[in-house]
Amino acid sequence: MARVKCELCPTECVLQDYQIGGCRVRMNKGGVLWSLVWGRPCSVNIDPIEKKPLYHVLPGTGTLSIATVGCVLTCKFCQNWQISQGRPEEARAYHLPPLEVAKAALYYRTPSITYTYTEPTVFYEYMLECAQAARAVGLRNFMHTCGYINLQPLRQLSQWLDAANVDLKAMSEDFYQRICGGTLRPVLQCILELRRLGVWVEITNLVIPTLNDSDRLLKALARWIRAELGPEVPLHLSRFFPYYKLRNLPPTPEQTLWRAREIALSEGLKYVYLGNLRSRAEHTYCGRCGRLLIERLGYRVRRNLLRESRCPFCGQQVPGLWA
Repeated sequence: MARVKCELCPTECVLQDYQIGGCRVRMNKGGVLWSLVWGRPCSVNIDPIEKKPLYHVLPGTGTLSIATVGCVLTCKFCQNWQISQGRPEEARAYHLPPLEVAKAALYYRTPSITYTYTEPTVFYEYMLECAQAARAVGLRNFMHTCGYINLQPLRQLSQWLDAANVDLKAMSEDFYQRICGGTLRPVLQCILELRRLGVWVEITNLVIPTLNDSDRLLKALARWIRAELGPEVPLHLSRFFPYYKLRNLPPTPEQTLWRAREIALSEGLKYVYLGNLRSRAEHTYCGRCGRLLIERLGYRVRRNLLRESRCPFCGQQVPGLWA
């Protein structure tokens, strides 16, 4: 029987007949690569867009959020490991073809669909068709991703994608190999390609005690974002809580997050947020005059003072997708 090489993610599994890839959701069947999760999401919810997190995208709106089981990485700290590391036969799934996904978003009056929770790359064909159906009826498409995807499929998807939050887990190949089961370089390439293709990008870094919280790695992260993406790309520094295979570590101390934020700001980034921590660092401030523009309480927007994407106090343009 013919072997098949999956060219979707950098792992590029070579599969014998009826063998399933490392993502657990793609199978060689008679020389043809099949998705085992097309139209079978295990999670369907309406979330605040702030939960993705996307802070410079349609603030205060809801987004229809979907995911299937599976992932291209094996992160030891995954907060959704029950489904990301699960198999299709182990999870309850809904029958929801792409057109029905778009109809559901319209019915619940959400202006967007977000592919999230697990790694959307594993349900690529389903995501692509959902995105096409959504765009046809005037909906926006967003993705929260680990960025572990080859450039050719990414370029095809990006035609239908409006924004993405990418997990940049650490500026360290060793971290990616030991903790995530992948490599760093493809993630950086993904982020750069999204930016080049005009997709709005925000970055999330989960700050994990003893693993990626050193000043050296935090400075490297901020410097790369500023140099390669620009100082106005939002960075979300998120608090770690012990999950899955890293239950031996403590939650990230609050002072570590504040130190990480100060490092990022000192390196020139203008929009640095702290996630999983109620504080003033979940608000948006003007990158020029420093005045409060969007006030948040958790995932809820309490005030939005932006006027046609500009600061009402100094007129500074604030980048993002606001309308």
